[in-house]
Amino acid sequence: MPFENFECMQDFIFYLKLGWEHIISLDALDHQLFVLVLVAAYSYSEWRKILILVTAFTIGHSITLALSTLDVIRISSDWVEFLIPLTILITAFDNILMRNQPKNLMQLNYYLALIFGLIHGMGFANTARMTLAQEQNIFTPLLGFNIGLELGQVVVVTLILLIEFLLIKFFKLKKVYWMVFASFITLLISWKICIERLPF
Repeated sequence: MPFENFECMQDFIFYLKLGWEHIISLDALDHQLFVLVLVAAYSYSEWRKILILVTAFTIGHSITLALSTLDVIRISSDWVEFLIPLTILITAFDNILMRNQPKNLMQLNYYLALIFGLIHGMGFANTARMTLAQEQNIFTPLLGFNIGLELGQVVVVTLILLIEFLLIKFFKLKKVYWMVFASFITLLISWKICIERLPF
């Protein structure tokens, strides 16, 4: 029994690191850009709303990761890799379009975080399915991965909010200008990635 608990803890730590690296590494630029455009609509004083937003994104990840691991759903990786930057592009465009309607934009972002999180989750599932498929019980790996992912996202969000704070506090940049600038740059990058990943 103690040996089984030790193995379970080892699995948990392994997948926690995997989740952390998945959002922190340079290879995770698309996920980081998505978090950026989601968070750009909020100020650093709205951290509770941001926490809910990031959690909605993680829930979306979790659902498709579990369903994909259990072979309930499976979508071509070419399409998933194309859809991920498309979700970023749409979110960035919404930020620019609704820049003068902050309350409506924040409401919309909760839904986008959850729904588009489903697509981002499939992106991870396509690369991690083989690792998870070897596990008899996927609860511990999924829990570890999602906690690692959440911790990584908190770090990314903190860095974004720190940049926003410095720009607004010391450079007197208006919040709406920051959001539009961050969204416009992200829109251009995601457009380029979409073109590079066209599945047809």
